Formats: sequence, structure tokens, C-alpha cells
Amino acid sequence: MALLDALTDLFINNGYIALFTVLVVCGLGVPIPEDISLVAGGIIAGLGHAELRTMIVVGLAGVLVGDSIMFLVGYRLGPHARRLRWVARVLTPRRYARVQAKFDRYGNRMLFFARFLPGLRAAIFLSAGISHRVPFWRFLLLDGVAALVSVPLWVWVGYFGAERRDWLLQAIREGQGIVIAFAVLVVAGVAWALWRGARRRMLRLHAHRERRALRGNARAGRGRH
Repeated sequence: MALLDALTDLFINNGYIALFTVLVVCGLGVPIPEDISLVAGGIIAGLGHAELRTMIVVGLAGVLVGDSIMFLVGYRLGPHARRLRWVARVLTPRRYARVQAKFDRYGNRMLFFARFLPGLRAAIFLSAGISHRVPFWRFLLLDGVAALVSVPLWVWVGYFGAERRDWLLQAIREGQGIVIAFAVLVVAGVAWALWRGARRRMLRLHAHRERRALRGNARAGRGRH
């Protein structure tokens, strides 16, 4: 894979700053695959040219900075952002219509799942900013949670496959589906935990109300005697 080899050489020669810069550029809509860039970062860690945990932190910083720039350009400029030439290339009328339809169907959940939609990611973040759907802190929270799922996973794929070329190429081909499946499991797990916590709080509240009612009835009975 020529792009993977080129990115690996670039990162070996220039270190963490190269990965950070490439990921920010990816976030701005330049057609460089983010997942391949993260895999290349994992490869150089696996080959001993970088430290794995630092590579993951740099990867998270790069994707969040790139995504934030896109969101804030839309948020600050509003509909006028679409007049910028580079924005118009990323957010074509057809793509804008697709993104709006997805927002209408799925709501702000799209800001989480956008990380797993490479062809629409930048357009989704721009559109969310332009329409002022959410404040920046909520966008950063949703995108950050998604990045905590995808970034370490892609870097680990590169790290584990650094000297296992056949396995690595197969993992890259199948990786997007695996990442999406993992993200769905994470969301399901978080939703279940939140539901369970809410159910426990409701049961405690119901028990507390019953105890208050029993004490009230007891006091009323003593008053009649």
C-alpha cells in the first residue's frame, strides 16, 4: 500500500509533529485517509521509533483539532462559510443535502457517528457548525468520545501489525467495519449503564416515597388514638 508506506516514512523521519499535522489536514477535508494515517503512526511505534501511548495522545489531539477547526469555521461564519472556496469543495450542495437529511433522521447522534463516516465527516462537522445545532463544548464531547474509540484502535492495529504485513493489510480492509461494530457496542454499553443507573434511582425514589407514606400513615393512626 503506497500511501501507507509513504506516511510511515514521513512519520519516521519527522516524528509526532508529522502525524499531528497530517491528522489536522485530514480534518480539514483534504483526501488523506485518517485511519491509514493512524495506522502508520502505530507502525512506527511498533518498529520502536515512537512510544505507543504518546502516539495515541498525539493522534487524539490531531483529529480533535482538525475537527474543531471545521466546526468553528461553520459556527463563526454561519451560512457565509459555504462561500469560501475550500469549504465549497468539502460541502457541495449534494453533500450538504445528504448531511441535513441524516441530521433530520438521527439528530445530534450524527456528531458521534461522523467519525466512522470518512466521506462525510468534515461535511457533517461543518454543517453542524453552520446550523448552530449544538454549542462547541457538546460537539467536542461527542466527537471526543468517538475519537476515544477509533483512534486507539487504529493505532493499535498499526502497532500490532508493524511486522505482520499480511495481517495488517487484511485488518485495514476490514477495519472500518470492526471500528463501527466496536463503537456500536460502546454506545450500547453506555446506554445500558445509564438505563440501569436511572432505574436504580427510580427504585430508590419509589422506596423512599413508600417509607414516607408509611410513616405518615403511622403518625395519622397515633393521632386518632
